This record gives sequence, C-alpha cells and structure tokens, in this order.
Amino acid sequence: MDQITKTDVACSLNDAWYSSCLRRFLSNQIPAFNRVLLVESGSRQLFEDLLPGLYEIYGEGMQLDLVTCYAGLPKTFRESQGTVYRTGEYVGASARRRLYGVLRAQGYDIIGIICAAEPIMTKWKWMLVWKVPAKPFILNENGDYFWISREQWKTIRHFVLYRAGLSGAGAIATLFRLAVFPLTLLYLLLFAATVHLRRKARA
Repeated sequence: MDQITKTDVACSLNDAWYSSCLRRFLSNQIPAFNRVLLVESGSRQLFEDLLPGLYEIYGEGMQLDLVTCYAGLPKTFRESQGTVYRTGEYVGASARRRLYGVLRAQGYDIIGIICAAEPIMTKWKWMLVWKVPAKPFILNENGDYFWISREQWKTIRHFVLYRAGLSGAGAIATLFRLAVFPLTLLYLLLFAATVHLRRKARA
C-alpha cells in the first residue's frame, strides 16, 4: 500500500475546503444565524444600524464576531455575544495567515461585508470572503443587502456594473475612457521615446 504523505493530506483538506466554499457560493440556501462574522469595511454607522435587528431576531443564541480596523466598537455591538479581531494586531503575511486559520476554525455560518463607496479594508474583506468558508452577504451604503448566490446573479451583475461606473448616465463616459486609454498610453510611450531619442542624439 502506498504511504500517505502530509502533502497528500494537505491537498485533500484543501480540496474539501474549496469544494465547501464553492457550494456556499453557488447554493441559494441561507444558513441559520448561529455563528456570524462581520467585516467592518465601511462606515461604522451601517453596522450600528444593522446589529440591533440581528440581535432582536436571532437572540442570545447567536455568536456575532467582528473584524475591524477602527478603534473602539460599534455602539450596538454586544461584547458578551462575540469576539473582536483588530486588523492592526495582524500585521504581516504570517500574522494574516494566522488570523485566517483562527477564523476558519470558528465554523462561521455567515460572513457579512460592507461594499460602499469607501476604500476601507478592501483587500481584507475580499480575502476573508475567500478564506472563511461561510455564506457571504454584501451590505451597501444605503443599508440594503443581498446574498452572494446563483439566485442573486442579476443583482450582483448590476452592483458590479454600478461600482465600475458602467450603468446609468455615466456608462457612456466610462466606456469612452476605457476605449481611449490604450491610445492615450501609446501616445505617451511614443512621446517619451521620442524625447529620449532626441536627448541621446544631442549627446
């Protein structure tokens, strides 16, 4: 019988994790709000408005943890029902990997992130959605939210196009800028090359 190596075990665990993660993304089923992770990647007011409703609906049986880069806590956060992870305490690649491992081990059912017009914890939130095998939902700056699932693909498409400036009145201007950008870049490169060659010829 072939010997099973640590690498084989690691690959099997990774395959199982990716399979579980993919099922979470594709499934339309919403898990129970037993263990929830929120990523404070936007205005604190959004979570301060969201939390009371979650606590009221799901009660004391829900554990709700928070990943944040802010000082202090949202006014409505219950420390008795959750743990706070501060990104400032996990600086460097090895520290981040350690945090990902800690969060994966918590067995979260749901992860919620803020996607607003604010560049706050942008890399953190998407890495956590990728690394933590939980059902994700997105909260926008208006307090509206939607789940990442097959059923919501039209909402997700509209959201992505809106964020990219490809919907509404600004779509034409954005597409024009995208079309012109290669020509502008080529012109700048040719201009720089011409100036460089002229200086070299004079020297």
